[in-house]
Amino acid sequence: MPSDQQLSTKHVLGIKYLTAADIELILDTAREYKGVINRPIKKVPALRDTTVANLFFENSTRTRISFELAEKRLSADTVNFSAASSSVKKGETLLDTVNNILAMKVDMVVMRHPAPGAHHFLASRIDASIVNAGDGTHEHPTQALLDAYSMRDAVGGDLRGKKVCIFGDITHSRVALSNIFCLQKLGAKVRVCGPPTLIPKHIGTLGAEVSYNVDDSLAWCDVANVLRIQLERQDTKFIPSLREYNRQFGITRARVDRLDKSVVIMHPGPINRGVEIDSAVADSEHSIILEQVENGVAVRMAVLYLLAARRKGR
Repeated sequence: MPSDQQLSTKHVLGIKYLTAADIELILDTAREYKGVINRPIKKVPALRDTTVANLFFENSTRTRISFELAEKRLSADTVNFSAASSSVKKGETLLDTVNNILAMKVDMVVMRHPAPGAHHFLASRIDASIVNAGDGTHEHPTQALLDAYSMRDAVGGDLRGKKVCIFGDITHSRVALSNIFCLQKLGAKVRVCGPPTLIPKHIGTLGAEVSYNVDDSLAWCDVANVLRIQLERQDTKFIPSLREYNRQFGITRARVDRLDKSVVIMHPGPINRGVEIDSAVADSEHSIILEQVENGVAVRMAVLYLLAARRKGR
């Protein structure tokens, strides 16, 4: 693993707070760990004697399992916490919950929380390194890192000048914001595409192009990162119906077949098949969705390893 470089920060709170050099270091380190998880003996002792607490205050499948597997591959000791079966249900505050866990001598905290900024709140009050596994509709940095890693593999190793379009529910997506920050720091051109009701008015100020035309955007991009409609975060109706959304804005087989070039298809999951993307596209030769899942373990191994290395070297 790279030993002469170090992250510029003791936390991974968001892509916004990472430098381009940090991102490159994480992706290069992940490449080394990708080799580890594909060999017969998949464990390394890099995080032996390091304890990681996984705090998930929201439901999660892929992200939680991916982090747990990354920690086990690094030989870390892990503590898994679910708000549904904890003292949070009895009124315990976030800070009290974490302080109680830290009293058990935890070194790192991986947390998903519905409140934007919860990770910043904790980082200013506790000594452990914090990894943001998703905070409300704000950021999801490790998803953006694994997306960038997967894109680089798919397009030949360098994202500089590549065109990436993020399709779907941009308003309610933490993945979209982290992807925009990450891709721009790596030199890619970024566009968002979806219905006007699901694209925030401020998004253009972040340097991303805005389009409401799916066919034009598919023809423009090298990579299509498709996001789901997050109905659980919507307190009002943003689209007439899911069927109408698929007809107007879905990435359908017919749309992909009309293209005169190949476009890389991505999706962070979970997939709403037949809504934002057709099964024939999600399972096609253009799709790298399963590669994203595999790459997620390697990227999260890299993040945990680099944060632990920084803590030891401080």
